[in-house]
Amino acid sequence: MGELTYRIVPHDGGFAYSADGVFSETFVSHDAAFAAACTAAAEQRAPGETVGIVYEDAAGHWRAEIADGRDRPTTHVVD
Repeated sequence: MGELTYRIVPHDGGFAYSADGVFSETFVSHDAAFAAACTAAAEQRAPGETVGIVYEDAAGHWRAEIADGRDRPTTHVVD
């Protein structure tokens, strides 16, 4: 399992949360962005279904794996 940190940042005249270089929508206040980040962080920790997946890797090879729905990241929300 990995770790995922959500950071509250100024964005487009308001505030957003950012994780791994990706920004959320813009919120009018820091508190609203923080609350949304807390919700997103909680959703990331929620277990899902264990399912089979098929994907193409960077070398162009197709791979089949089992994605364990219990393998969820540890999440953090910081200002």
